[in-house]
Amino acid sequence: MELPEKLLKVVKQFSRLPGVGEKTALRQSLIMTKWNKEDLIAFAESIKGLAELNHCRKCGMFCDDWLCKICTDVHRSQAKTMCVVESVTDCLAIERSGNFRGKFHILFGVLNPLLGIGPDELKLDALTERIKTEGVEEIILAVNPSVEGDATCAYIKQLLPSTIKIDRIGFGIPMGGSLEFVDSLTITKALENRRHL
Repeated sequence: MELPEKLLKVVKQFSRLPGVGEKTALRQSLIMTKWNKEDLIAFAESIKGLAELNHCRKCGMFCDDWLCKICTDVHRSQAKTMCVVESVTDCLAIERSGNFRGKFHILFGVLNPLLGIGPDELKLDALTERIKTEGVEEIILAVNPSVEGDATCAYIKQLLPSTIKIDRIGFGIPMGGSLEFVDSLTITKALENRRHL
């Protein structure tokens, strides 16, 4: 059965989302056909608003103006600790934990010469400039454990003066995890990141 072109366009756009196949996209689109006109217009306007979303000029987080809520927070702007992350989702995960009250800097990736991602693409000069001008004394590298992540952390460490304290987040066994089900690389990382009690 041939569906109307307008509906097929919506299905096509939904199926561009990660993890959404054609069946799910069709199901979501059909559900939306039951919405009233005002709800459909409000949904379309909210999606359209994504085109006008800005990145914070300091840390890279999404914002409505030039600076995000984290960078405009008076207490956090005076913090001497900065957490460097790969992506916005990593930043949001750390924020949800409620255990970090410092500054953030989002790299938007990791060094990967095979994909053409070098220091310029990650804007590492902007990171070092921020650290210098904002008086940052401690860096927490919250970059995912991978070959590229390790290389990125090593490169950042080389860029910074030895007066700055540099830590990397710990990796290992998740809370509630059982050792018998954990892979050997995770166990190795857990043993490397052990701490004295």
